[in-house]
Amino acid sequence: MSKKVKRILIANRGEIGVRVIRTCREMGIETVAVYSTADQDNLHVRLADQAVCIGPPPSAKSYLNMQSLVMTAMHTGCEAVHPGFGFLSENAAFARLVKNSGLIFIGPDPDVIELLGDKVVARETAQKYGLPVTPGTGAVDPKDPETLEAAKKLGFPVIIKAAAGGGGKGMRIVRKPEDLAENISIASREAESNFADGTVFIEKYLENPRHVELQILADGNGNVAVLGERDCTVQKNHQKLIEESPSPGVTDKMRKAMAAGAVPMFKELKYCGAGTIEFLADGESFYFMEVNARVQVEHPVSEYVTGIDIIRQQILACTEGRMEIDPDKITFNGWSIECRINAHTPGNNTP
Repeated sequence: MSKKVKRILIANRGEIGVRVIRTCREMGIETVAVYSTADQDNLHVRLADQAVCIGPPPSAKSYLNMQSLVMTAMHTGCEAVHPGFGFLSENAAFARLVKNSGLIFIGPDPDVIELLGDKVVARETAQKYGLPVTPGTGAVDPKDPETLEAAKKLGFPVIIKAAAGGGGKGMRIVRKPEDLAENISIASREAESNFADGTVFIEKYLENPRHVELQILADGNGNVAVLGERDCTVQKNHQKLIEESPSPGVTDKMRKAMAAGAVPMFKELKYCGAGTIEFLADGESFYFMEVNARVQVEHPVSEYVTGIDIIRQQILACTEGRMEIDPDKITFNGWSIECRINAHTPGNNTP
């Protein structure tokens, strides 16, 4: 579907809701916000052209309620749905429901989300396009004795990761074999709670790598732009604290090599919208980690060094099949740093 849209439902809340509203206003697009009863005074509710309560505070009964979100979009006359980040932003079933309801999903095609949104499948896809990956497993079961054997072959320490979602949720570092099963169960429960998908897998844990991500924009018609990289190596409890662009640890040679592997993959998949491909860098070597098939929290870092409104281009790509930028003429100016504040209970290191 390709059309100029007049009204978009934002299937999210908080900062990303406000961010999408800002760009939509500049584009002359009306917005409909959704909120749980706990968020009725949230800023995005006040700024949107219209706001609809979709349920009680538990996310499963509000922001993760696919049917409620789609029905709200249809009843309010929206032509498209912007999923933001987190919640259902990388959920292929939600994207498919939106599409099958005659609405535009502002994100990749559901089939592409299944390939890239699931980190286990994404690893396999990256390997297909020649990108190096860290040694790891497929989906694991804590009760399966082969899980422990697979971890031992990788060599401890290992890291457990949620197949869906991001933000450090469903992620646990395990240094001793006897701690593996319990941590898989904990990670799986956390993933289920946050992403409605408890699938987890295991990778070899690299002790001191740099965490580098490329910002991608694509129009679904083969035009793929790389808006440089962001370095998010400074983290605590898998939560990013500092984001900067360009990365102080990435050489021009590495930068070109990362893009050389990423761009053909996004082109052949006919990727549409904003996305991020993440790598772990160890010296001059780098390893594919995952693709976030959505816009990320830290997208403004790339906006500042390129002067490109990522949300605007994302909306244009997904609704009209075009972008206002030339992938071969992206320019970079200066340095951009974002400092993120994570709150936690005193005496408890968990955010």
